[in-house]
Amino acid sequence: MSAHRKLRALAAATVVAALAAGCSSANSDANRKAGGASGVLTVGMPNGPMTNNSNPFLGTSAGASLGYRRMIYEPLAMTNLVRPSEKAKPWLATDWTWESNFTKVTLTIDPKAKWSDGKALTAEDVAFTFDLIKKYPALNGNGIQYGGIEAQGDKVVLTFKESQFVNQNKILDIFIVPKHIWETVKDPATFPNRTPVGSGPYKLKTFTPQTTTLTALPSYWKGTTQVKELRYTSYNDNSAQTTALANGKTEWSFVFMPNYKQLYVNKDPENNKLWFPSGLGIHGLWFNTTRGPLANKALRKAMAMVVDRRAIHVQAQATLYPEITNPTGIPLPAGESFLAPEYNSATTKPDVAGAKKILDEAGFTLAGGVLKDPSGKPVKLTFTDPAGWNDYITGLSIIKDNIKQLGIEAKVKTQTAEAWTADVSNGNFDATLHWTNSGPTPYDMYQNIMDGELIQPIGKSAPLGNFGRFDSPDATKALREYANATEDAARTTAMNTLQKIMVEDVPMIPTAAGPIGAEYSTKNWVGWPTEADPYGPPQPTQPNALDIVLHLKPAK
Repeated sequence: MSAHRKLRALAAATVVAALAAGCSSANSDANRKAGGASGVLTVGMPNGPMTNNSNPFLGTSAGASLGYRRMIYEPLAMTNLVRPSEKAKPWLATDWTWESNFTKVTLTIDPKAKWSDGKALTAEDVAFTFDLIKKYPALNGNGIQYGGIEAQGDKVVLTFKESQFVNQNKILDIFIVPKHIWETVKDPATFPNRTPVGSGPYKLKTFTPQTTTLTALPSYWKGTTQVKELRYTSYNDNSAQTTALANGKTEWSFVFMPNYKQLYVNKDPENNKLWFPSGLGIHGLWFNTTRGPLANKALRKAMAMVVDRRAIHVQAQATLYPEITNPTGIPLPAGESFLAPEYNSATTKPDVAGAKKILDEAGFTLAGGVLKDPSGKPVKLTFTDPAGWNDYITGLSIIKDNIKQLGIEAKVKTQTAEAWTADVSNGNFDATLHWTNSGPTPYDMYQNIMDGELIQPIGKSAPLGNFGRFDSPDATKALREYANATEDAARTTAMNTLQKIMVEDVPMIPTAAGPIGAEYSTKNWVGWPTEADPYGPPQPTQPNALDIVLHLKPAK
């Protein structure tokens, strides 16, 4: 969805991909026989025509949009957003040790690791990768401020000026690239990387705007793979992608579909599965806190008190996205351990009477069904989101009806995704449904929404977050205290402060937990993550996607 832009770009590339429309239908090559018997796994996304770009660092590349970059390039460790408190699974790094203040980490690189061209992957490659990210901000999607970077034998030592407690997984998730290839690249930020060399088990075989095919390497440093070929296809839109899932042309996807039981599950109840767990990111109505009456926190809080999250969950999101039931916005049960005691039993049940009381006490008046701000002006708002993002548009319509009970007049305006993205970043909106970052703690979510250090003037792009220009010194201070704390007690205090600010000042209204789910078929392949075996989120673009493919076995 922040430097996080990555997660934003991730969340942008995943969530956006799931909600938005895409391109053309699958071509004939992608629709050939698939499945365990042939060793082929078909993956689909509703993302539109792709441009040949396999740069693993760019969230806008085809490799990121479809997810195949994760089959070619590997991280230092596999993290699990479904169980964010779990220790990451060693991958290119066999071990990593942080100093107690999280300003230094020592990584031990697996001596068995190799590149797809047969050359050894070494600590020098890892150090080179971090140097590359440090030198080129466009590659540093998480905005991490790297200090010293040094290879020492089979180890890499990274140092930082500030605690990296909140960035541990982001550092482990970094794609490692081969020095002998990338050291000759003039501009890594624009490098299309059309013949990628990685350490993963797959290589790029063919690319078209509609379909990308990967084939398994004959020898992969971690062992053999059951899936011998991966076919990624971009479909025209959500409807075309849903049809491809229903008829078996796609076996794995992440796409929003209303009436998913009728459209997908019931077509093959035995094999057509979906699992939509939540991590610690959310969707919500972001406010531009610099605009007119929305600068008044009483209005924002009153609106939050009347929004019917249950209706949004059922009508707008077809119950696919996990419901938000706590006003702090922290998804449950994933974030239950972070809840402040005062919000343990809090709910998001609409309270119209309570909202009217808050408005009255703040100087708002209601006459003839019209709410007027303390200066006497009628409260009128415009909600914006991209045309075709039906779940968001339906959600805005529900919110529009909810706040009508307070006398607020709102209209819903649709835009192209490109125009909307620019307007949100530049602060050119009243309110919009948008996602947040996600991470191992609620810090990433709150930082994306409330960090004063991310504020840009209206009209200037704010690529890292705080699109609503929410200016709270207390929130910014609590975020810094959480990030730099050396003890859990201090982090708990800071997290409790952030929750109170979220509830009382309402920089955005949480409407749903951010889904990290997917649809998949067990007809030809088994071994998918499930609620009973949550070894990772099932989405094909998430950091653990390669781990999923390596878990798959042909169905008997």
